[in-house]
Order: sequence, then structure tokens, then C-alpha cells
Amino acid sequence: MNPGLVLASTSPFRRELLQRLALPFDTCSPQVDETPKAGEAPGAMVARLAEAKARAGAEQKPDSLIIGSDQCAELDGRILGKPGDHQRAVEQLGAASGRTVVFHTGLCLLNAVTGEAQVDVVPFKVRFRSLSAEQIENYLRKEEPYQCAGSIKSEGLGIALFEVMEGDDPTALVGLPLIRLCTMMERAGLNVV
Repeated sequence: MNPGLVLASTSPFRRELLQRLALPFDTCSPQVDETPKAGEAPGAMVARLAEAKARAGAEQKPDSLIIGSDQCAELDGRILGKPGDHQRAVEQLGAASGRTVVFHTGLCLLNAVTGEAQVDVVPFKVRFRSLSAEQIENYLRKEEPYQCAGSIKSEGLGIALFEVMEGDDPTALVGLPLIRLCTMMERAGLNVV
């Protein structure tokens, strides 16, 4: 019997992405402290949090393959997390204007039965257009991306803020790198196609 597949996330965007694979899955809400550790690099942080979310999900669904994912944006070595409010979002987008931001997406596929975890980080670069204060305000009023890394909702109007996108997996930008996930699933014995 194959273990069930569980997405350890409450994100509707990650759920929509996973639905593309046409596999049955459940979701759960992992309770994980997402505070960065002092001096922690962006990639190390998202890898740690993706695995922590998967392990928290395994406590709820112990007979399953658990998918954990976490994302942050990086500008000049500084982590841009979820802004939480309008003012921080204005600051983040103002800093990103005309610049390149790297979105790091941590991904973990955990076999809750064996404890085996596959963990990886998938980067995706975005160069922002030069944004006026009015454009930033208009975007924030329409999209309200206060729970999105770097204040960007790329699956919505956020795409209009970009000039160039560069990466191996466009789904990584939304927060669940499906290309890498398919490889992990195959290694875990789950044939996607």
C-alpha cells in the first residue's frame, strides 16, 4: 500500500500548484516558528523550515509522504520575509525597484514512516522594473500581498512588477517547485506520470 500524500501548508497557491500533478492529497497545518536564526543564510533558513514543516505534518499524518515548503526573498544578502503590513511592503518594494531579488524556495519530501527526508533549495531570480511610489501603492492596494515573501504575489498582479525572470522552475517562484518535487517523489517510489 502506498502512503498518502500530504501537503503541510495552508497556502491556497501551493495547493493549486500541487493539484496540477493530478495526484490525490490531503493538507495539514504545520505549526512552526518561522523566525530566522541569527546569521542564518536565506537558503539554509528555507531548507530548515521546509523540513520542520514536513516533520510537523508527520506528527498529524504519520503514515504519509509529507511535502513541506518555505520561501523567502533575498536582496543584497538580506532576507525579505512576509511584510505583514502596508508600510513594510512599501519599504520592501521600494528597495527592490530596479534591482534583482532572489527567491529561495526550500522543499522537503518526508517519508513519515521511515523518517527519510529529501531536502533541497530551488532559487529563482527576478529583476524588478523601476517602480514609482504610485505604482507601488496601486499594486499594494489591489493585491494586498502582506503574507507573501518580499511583498510579491507573482501568481497575480505581481508579475507586472518584473522585467526579467530567471530560473529552472517557474513554480518555485510561487512557492512549490514542482519539477524538483516530481524528482523527489520518483525517488520515494511515487510515480507521478
